[in-house]
Amino acid sequence: MNTSNPQRAVAWWLFACCAMVFLTMVVGGVTRLTHSGLSIVEWKPLIGALPPLSHADWLELFAKYQQTPEFIQRNHDMTLDGFQFIFWWEWAHRLLGRTIGVVFLVPYAWFLLRGRLRGALAAKVFGFFILGGLQGAMGWYMVKSGLVDDPRVSQYRLAAHLGLAFLLFGLMLWTGLGMLQPRNATSAVSPSPTPTMRLGNWLVALVFVMVLSGALVAGIRAGLAYNTFPLMNGSFVPPEIFMVDPFWLNFFTNMATVQFDHRLIAWALMGLIPWYSWRIWNESPQSRVPAVTLTLWLAVQVSLGIATLLQQVPVALGAAHQAGAMVLFGLLLWANHAIRR
Repeated sequence: MNTSNPQRAVAWWLFACCAMVFLTMVVGGVTRLTHSGLSIVEWKPLIGALPPLSHADWLELFAKYQQTPEFIQRNHDMTLDGFQFIFWWEWAHRLLGRTIGVVFLVPYAWFLLRGRLRGALAAKVFGFFILGGLQGAMGWYMVKSGLVDDPRVSQYRLAAHLGLAFLLFGLMLWTGLGMLQPRNATSAVSPSPTPTMRLGNWLVALVFVMVLSGALVAGIRAGLAYNTFPLMNGSFVPPEIFMVDPFWLNFFTNMATVQFDHRLIAWALMGLIPWYSWRIWNESPQSRVPAVTLTLWLAVQVSLGIATLLQQVPVALGAAHQAGAMVLFGLLLWANHAIRR
């Protein structure tokens, strides 16, 4: 690692932003699992950063929540204390999202003025800020879907919200790794991708698809069904897998199909990632640390997923499993990057 790299500080700033995205996602997971996400019924990007400052403020917010389908249909006996509990989780999630904007924008301006970010790179990095704004807007678009009729957010919007978080995390991490370990200046042309590199690319896509499938599982609460492993209530393929009409809708709304798909991708990753790591071990000795770490974390993540399922999605395990998915995604990107350097 080159300690004289002028972009080293920029790289670590991007890694700090990745950590903020990770923390926000973890809090968002707890918010979802505690059914706190619909507690704030308005989106005020600036004024909303202030919490209620008086008892009257609390009563006003609680009165607005009492008009929502969630309160009317599910929480009609909720007290002010109960409302405050769910409010603080959602408020913390939104505050972290706003904080990421500040943590990103202020150093960005400083690096730009100091000449650390220029030209295409400056535009690319600013694109991350725009993507972060879209992620926040998608979060509110998701919440709105649960404020009308059925007090449950759309699984499609939940998948988009989570997918954008992973996309932002991955782009910033990859860019930071590139700044920390730039290509050799004598290499004018990037080497042709090897089969191992191509495998790594496909694995990144597959893990991303699995994240989206996990969002669908969470969105329709499929984790509360088929709480057995390795079989699904005695069957590898549950008989209810194609009971919804039209056929294609099973993949998005049928608990059996959505959970089966999530399991199927997990089985595939349990075979493909160790194989990928083994190829790295043989072909790129300098990349063995990320390869081994990736495989070890896969075992942790699979264990978390199984435990979450068997225990019917307790908050701690559910949040840990979601967090573990982003760790796995980051380790896979690290391994992919390492074999290219």
